[in-house]
Amino acid sequence: MPTKKAKKTAAEPIYNQRHSLAHIMAQAVLEIFPEAKLAIGPPIDTGFYYDFELPRTLMPEDLPLIEEKMRRIIKEAHPFEQYFEPKAKALAFLREINQPYKVELAEELAEKELSFFRDGDFVDMCEGPHVAKTDKVGAFKLTSIAGAYWRGDEKRPMLQRIYAVAFPTQKEVDEYLLMMAEAKKRDHRKLGKELGIYMMSDEVGAGLPLWLPKGAAMIEEIEKLAKEVEFEAGYERVRTPHITKGTLYHKSGHLPYYAASMYAPMQVDEEEYYLKPMNCPHHHLIYANETRSYRDLPLRLAEYGHCYRYEDSGALFGLMRVRSMAMNDAHIYCTPEQFQDEFLAVLDIYKKYLAIFGIEKYFMRLSLHSKDGLGKKYVDDEELWLKTEAEVRQALKSAKIEFVEAQDEAAFYGPKIDVEIFSVIGREFTLATNQLDFAVPKRFGLTYMDKDNQEKTPLCIHRAPLSTHERLIGFLLEHFAGAFPTWLAPVQVRVIGVSEKSADYAQKVTKELKQAGRRVELDLANESVGKKIRSAEMMKIPYMLVVGEKEAKAQSVSVRSYFSGDQGVMKLAKFAEKLATEVTARQLPPKQA
Repeated sequence: MPTKKAKKTAAEPIYNQRHSLAHIMAQAVLEIFPEAKLAIGPPIDTGFYYDFELPRTLMPEDLPLIEEKMRRIIKEAHPFEQYFEPKAKALAFLREINQPYKVELAEELAEKELSFFRDGDFVDMCEGPHVAKTDKVGAFKLTSIAGAYWRGDEKRPMLQRIYAVAFPTQKEVDEYLLMMAEAKKRDHRKLGKELGIYMMSDEVGAGLPLWLPKGAAMIEEIEKLAKEVEFEAGYERVRTPHITKGTLYHKSGHLPYYAASMYAPMQVDEEEYYLKPMNCPHHHLIYANETRSYRDLPLRLAEYGHCYRYEDSGALFGLMRVRSMAMNDAHIYCTPEQFQDEFLAVLDIYKKYLAIFGIEKYFMRLSLHSKDGLGKKYVDDEELWLKTEAEVRQALKSAKIEFVEAQDEAAFYGPKIDVEIFSVIGREFTLATNQLDFAVPKRFGLTYMDKDNQEKTPLCIHRAPLSTHERLIGFLLEHFAGAFPTWLAPVQVRVIGVSEKSADYAQKVTKELKQAGRRVELDLANESVGKKIRSAEMMKIPYMLVVGEKEAKAQSVSVRSYFSGDQGVMKLAKFAEKLATEVTARQLPPKQA
């Protein structure tokens, strides 16, 4: 094919390196499997991947072979050359080399000519940019193989995806791989099963977690925390049903904007009902139940509401992406004059929770609309969008809160602040959200009488500082590696009896601590004390109390901490007091080396 040079688009060097490595990987795979069909191979945050249709299932043993061929291609230092072909000629070429996925993509492009890149004998349809030569790609490592539906559609072919990490230097690759090894040990799906926190069942359905007793204990503690904080902040608690008529979601705008993320309707009494995807429409109805004055505002309605969203099956991921979730939801109805104080008060709650959970690294992201999405993805009122985005931006600046801005990521009814948090090993999660709604209260006819006796529409702030039980506990499992602070631990104490002679006293210790409201297990198994301690440590229980005849006589306990080791012998009453102080203060455990 003729070559037509073109200027490369400016991009971050690491993006160019990762993009180029994706091409080199496709080239290597084609050398091993000449009949391979290429799909897509984009750069991602930590590296790149490429999707293939192959004649056989890949095995982990294939990755070193592909790497070896990639390194040969890199060493040969082929230049990356861009050229263009008229669309018809490009399509003919892609059909000739039997690349149906590329043909499908090319057919959808509106351009009259299509861009290709060549390195050596390999050609791929691509807009670029790339590095100058194949030997300028930095360091990389192929890491895993996964299945991926073509274009994310479970009705389309299942392809094989090869993931890789890539950074400018080998040192950065090695550091990232070490972090990933630690992340694997901390995987909430693994720990959730080992520690008996939650389970999934095909008989219930994908993305619908079942909370086991230990997980339920954590949920109770998290709700207790939220209720305390919200009570102090002047919130009132409400409850709403799990199922509602579809007309409510048409009114709120959720059906027009979010129908694809909602479960299909069910017919009841000749009307369509939906599982609740959001709590806000119900809270709006509660607001509208009474005539409101400016003296009644701000009104803060809170609920740990259970919601259901039909996430694509390919997107489901343990507790992090589910179809059933209990959301730490609340809606604040306020006047424009009250908005800034209320918005910042919510951010103060965020900071309080972050401190309680020991989350030191985080940032706030202001998500804005895009003009192109008006009327489709966003409420069609450009003037209001610009006005409310400016108000949120000013509120953040006045409080000297650092933030970044993200275009085209707002809620459909207004701008929002997302809190991006990092676990102790650096993994990033979107946890909390704080959203300004300038549109939906008007749809519901929500009003209040102002000081001048004029009827006005309140602003609404949607907030969820603790996200959902599912996402929060998933994050905390990984953040603490399952070794939770004592106040949150599913089991706070395990009492270990030394022998039958001390069994009665062990039972007495267990009973007294339970009566004090502590979560306690008793181990009277006919095994060595050492084995019992190891068993408790495997379950990451904060405290182990070893009791034998000596402790029984002295009404004491030998205390061992999961975090700090042997704590010596102390009177039971003194330990109970220490435990109460630790739990009441919601103290963080000592940092582990």
